Amino acid sequence: MTASVVVTGLGVAAPNGLGTQDYWSATLSGKHGIGRITRFDPSTYPARLAGEVPGFVAEDHLGSRLLPQTDRVTRLALVAADWALKDAGADPRELPEFGMGVITASAAGGFEFGQGELQNLWSRGSQYVSAYQSFAWFYAVNSGQISIRNGMKGPSGVVVSEGAGGLDAVALARRQIRKGTALIVTGALDASICPWGWVAQLTTGKLSTSDEPARAYLPFDRDARGYVPGEGGAILIAEDAEAARARGARVYGEIAGYGATIDPRPGSGREPGLRKAVEVALADAGADAADVDVVFADGAGDPAGDLVEAQAISAVFGDRGVPVTVPKTMTGRLYSGAAPLDLAAAFLSIRDGVIPPTVHTEPCPDYPLDLVLTEPRPAPVRTALVLARGSGGFNSAMVVRAAV
Repeated sequence: MTASVVVTGLGVAAPNGLGTQDYWSATLSGKHGIGRITRFDPSTYPARLAGEVPGFVAEDHLGSRLLPQTDRVTRLALVAADWALKDAGADPRELPEFGMGVITASAAGGFEFGQGELQNLWSRGSQYVSAYQSFAWFYAVNSGQISIRNGMKGPSGVVVSEGAGGLDAVALARRQIRKGTALIVTGALDASICPWGWVAQLTTGKLSTSDEPARAYLPFDRDARGYVPGEGGAILIAEDAEAARARGARVYGEIAGYGATIDPRPGSGREPGLRKAVEVALADAGADAADVDVVFADGAGDPAGDLVEAQAISAVFGDRGVPVTVPKTMTGRLYSGAAPLDLAAAFLSIRDGVIPPTVHTEPCPDYPLDLVLTEPRPAPVRTALVLARGSGGFNSAMVVRAAV
């Protein structure tokens, strides 16, 4: 029998809330975390809005020893991991060091670190590692620092599949737990709101150039004009269900099913892969479309991307056949951190019997979706589907449900 894998701890850092409870309260109240960039002067750039994590001072949580060796995304991830472990009631000092691992994701993280290395190169010469080397090396830092900080010597890795990576990392964590590892720290946080990172993101041509925070990022809206980037995400503690219950852990829910696909070559005439990812995830969970109580949509925020997702959801669930929400309208798209944050919201929806809203969007009638708008919708939630897509054609879907 395949082992059941559950989530026992959450650690959240988001533009509308620092900490799981602050984030959830803000999300249910519709609090917006998008605004003009403060981490650098954006006035000369065509896009000037972002979702920034407020009030985060790394020294308050980590002390000063680690700070020179890391950048903002790693500091956020270290703190979120601490919070998630505490929430799970798991003390790494009391667990077998080879029975714990760390599997996270990264998409845009590392730009700030790389920019610092570039500045060192310009100011002090070739004794410093090149920015390109540092960026490649950085992908391993986030996971490695969490491992080192907590003495975790089990499976470790970083998944790089852009916005889909957060779900892919959680799926890989589930696989490692089924192979025998008792506990995996997983999920993702991303942060690249710095000049170099911003220029790289602008090259996609998909960033919203609106200066109105409430109308800049509008998934499934007739006026959709691109997305607003953000920083943050969520770290989750995944455990073998029997081991978690044996130590008396509180369980948020089960990671029940997962599917991933790659879109076909543009112009091939073949169907995009998102629908297939959903169908694979449902089959993996042993669930039918009728079992799903809510879909946390990816929410591209551009007409072409929104149409593909709306068509996939309608093909599986029928027109307006399932409540759909995009709480990232309050935070911006957090790259690899977005889907883990949606997973956290899905587990909290299951716990509290409420679906968080999609704010500021005025639904386009061309999309036959039952969007949860403006206010939270009370509803029994037993099973949720989380969708994520990444640049390059990555599609991932994950089914989570209440633990039995």
